[in-house]
Amino acid sequence: MLQFDIVTIFPEIFSSFLNQSLIEKAQQKKVIKINVHNLRDWAFDKHKTVDDRPFGGGNGMVMKVEPIYHAVKSIKQKNKKTKVILFTPRGKKFTQRMAQNLTRFDQLILICGRYEGVDERVAKYIADEKISIGDYVLMGGEIPAMVLIEAVTRLIPGALSKKSPFEKRITKQKGFIEYPQYTRPAVFEPKKGVKWSVPKVLLSGDHKKIEEWRRKHSKIIEK
Repeated sequence: MLQFDIVTIFPEIFSSFLNQSLIEKAQQKKVIKINVHNLRDWAFDKHKTVDDRPFGGGNGMVMKVEPIYHAVKSIKQKNKKTKVILFTPRGKKFTQRMAQNLTRFDQLILICGRYEGVDERVAKYIADEKISIGDYVLMGGEIPAMVLIEAVTRLIPGALSKKSPFEKRITKQKGFIEYPQYTRPAVFEPKKGVKWSVPKVLLSGDHKKIEEWRRKHSKIIEK
């Protein structure tokens, strides 16, 4: 079972995400375990302070190293294969291959930044890997954490339905084959005189031709 430990100052953000669809079912089947931790539990002053003004001046606030250090130290399980991940725009771009590699761990600790950033000592001394989900800046690391959890969970045996065709679309290089998908109706008319039709080959019943069409229009996501 892979355990995700999320460190955040907004734990309530995850309430709906954790109780919906396949993520909830994967937890019920004990394929994964997800714990959400409030970083303020490791802020020991009376105000539960987790941020402060940046040295050198500048706008905004920076998340402090001390509560993050104590949180990770407390959460990290001994004798487990663990990786500590910090979400930051300066991190490596998250890919399908990275998701596959992360399934090899027993515990993933996900640090969700906020405000203007996180004290660089977190990236330098605490995190094992820095990850970005794209070339843009979000308000925090909570959405990236959800993206990573969903992408990784889909790859864990038993997380999806036994009837799911997903595993057949995993390549030897641990990438993912994506191709266009259609369903009923075969012809949709959004307005008079306009028809959006499904490719005829998909309606032919010729499985060999259908597979050839899918290969031709496939993209392997494995960067």
